[in-house]
Order: sequence, then C-alpha cells, then structure tokens
Amino acid sequence: MSANVSVLIVGAGAIGAFYASRLAQVPDTEISVVCRSNYKAVHANGFVVSSPKYGTHTFKPHRTFASPEEAAESKLGWDFAVISTKALAEDASGILSGLVEDGRTTIVLIQNGLGVELHYANRFPSAPILSAVTIASAAQTSPGVIKHNRWTRISIGPYLPQSNTDTSEGLGKRAYESNRKFVQLLKAGGIADAEEYSHAKLQMVRWHKIAINASMNPSAVLSGGLTNNEMSMDPEMYIHLKGVMDEVLATAEKVLETPLPKEFASSEAILKSTQKNTSGSKPSMLLDWEQGKKMELEVILGNPIRIARAKEFEMPRLQTLYALLRKAEEKRESQSNRSRL
Repeated sequence: MSANVSVLIVGAGAIGAFYASRLAQVPDTEISVVCRSNYKAVHANGFVVSSPKYGTHTFKPHRTFASPEEAAESKLGWDFAVISTKALAEDASGILSGLVEDGRTTIVLIQNGLGVELHYANRFPSAPILSAVTIASAAQTSPGVIKHNRWTRISIGPYLPQSNTDTSEGLGKRAYESNRKFVQLLKAGGIADAEEYSHAKLQMVRWHKIAINASMNPSAVLSGGLTNNEMSMDPEMYIHLKGVMDEVLATAEKVLETPLPKEFASSEAILKSTQKNTSGSKPSMLLDWEQGKKMELEVILGNPIRIARAKEFEMPRLQTLYALLRKAEEKRESQSNRSRL
C-alpha cells in the first residue's frame, strides 16, 4: 500500500537527515533522500542518528538517490520536496527540475539567509512554497553518521509575496494548508517546537536568525576558528557580537517597517544562551572554511546588506565582515586555482 505522504529531502546532510529521521517516525509517511558525498554509506546502511533528546537509532530512507536527476528519473511523485542544501549559488532552483508535480508538490526551503525563496517562486510559479528557519545544531561526523547536538525548533511559513497574500483561495490557500500539514507532520515526528507562522512573521524570523548567523559565522572564521561559545565568553568578542546583532535587529525593523515581536530573543539573551552551550559545536561557515568549501556569504551577509541598502539603510558592522570575508574567500580560490595549473 502506498504512503499517505511522500517526502523527498534534497540535501541530506546533517540538518536534512535529522529532520528526515523525525518525519520517518510518522505512520504512513515515506521519506526519500538525495545525497551527495555520503551517498554510498547511506545507500548501504541508512543513517545512524544520535541525539540527547531522541537517543540513537538507524533510519533507512525509502529510496536513496545519488542526484536530483536520478530522483526525477524514478518518476516517483512527492507531496513535499524539501531543500536543505546550503544556499550558495545565486539561483539554484534548477535542482528541483522534474521533481515538482503541478497541483501536488509543495516546496519546503530549510535554508539560511534572506532572499532564498525568490528564484524558486520564479521557476515554479504554481507551486506552494514554504520558507523554514531552524536553530537545530547537528553535524555529520562521518558519512551517514549524524550527531544532533542541541535544539530542535523549526519555524515555517508560506512564502506569499505582497502580490499574493490572500490565503482564502488559490495558491495562497494551498500554501497555507500545506504549511499547516507539514508542521503537523513534524510535531507527529516528535518535533514539539515546530512552529507555524504567517508569511510576514516568518520573514521577521529570517531577519532574527540573520542577526545570529551574520554575527557568529564570519566572526568564527576571522577569529581563527573560535566556537560560538568561546567567542561569547571573550569580553571584546562579546561586545563585537552584540554590536552586529543589534545593528541587524534594528535594521530589520526599518526594512520591514514593523517592530520585531517582543517574544524574539534579545542579543543579550542569545549570547547568554550561547555561553551555556558547551558542546563545542562550530558554526557552519567555519566548518566550510576549514574544509576548503564555499561559504554562504551572499544569503547571510550580502543579501541583507543589499536589501537594506535598497531602502537607503547601511549596516557598517555587517558590511565590514562581508568585505573582509568575501575577499579572503576570493584570494583562497585564486590561490587554489593557481596551484592546479
């Protein structure tokens, strides 16, 4: 008998695999994955997921694909196509070519940064799109082995640009209903703090997450490899991180033309929580830098600066981090290319 809900996770790294393993606990739900470097291990043995909250278990996906093209060639249909890759390219929406069935598939973007939804909306104008922000901390310690460190919260809202905010009919209604259903699936899988948001409030959540990512991530690289906890415990780094966060949060209110909700954590509360996190986990941008991979510079740093600048607001602290790290990455890529010649 076929499953009631079919989900495809595109980008089954640490975060994608963690949420996939929780969705797989829901009865009558089939979870398939698209892997890259971990394909052989996952295809053979599935994922081994350890968590302080859920314990250790093995999760074997319904189908494991080596590429989006292979998933498309399978001719299987998906109710939800979840993108949990890093947002690196300016337009990576082509990754879902052949995977979005008109009238059925909802696209879910679990990605960092601002502006990640636009290209998908342009390529798939009739598909509902859900925008998701997570604070979960997880790492893939070896291919197919996932260590969930801390936190599970994921906030999800329909992506409904200003021209299509009506949720009573058409695409707006489908996006609203899909959003509710996906949140319910996560809750049924044990993610008790999966949260349902409106389009407007979810964009506020994205800006709030930017305040964390845009301060912690580049600073970890530029400080020579400090963890979030180590930075938050250093007096001068504390002042620096708080300054960047406050700048982003203040600019968000100007850009969105509304105060951020009072329940959103202040910079002080964020840093206090970070000081308690002694897991030793490193920000994703630092891990990418240490492994010689491209970093999510544009969606985390460049896009917020450009969005604010378009409304004649500047963020000098953030712009400094962006300018330094962008040139550092360019120089390393240039040196790497020369060494191959």
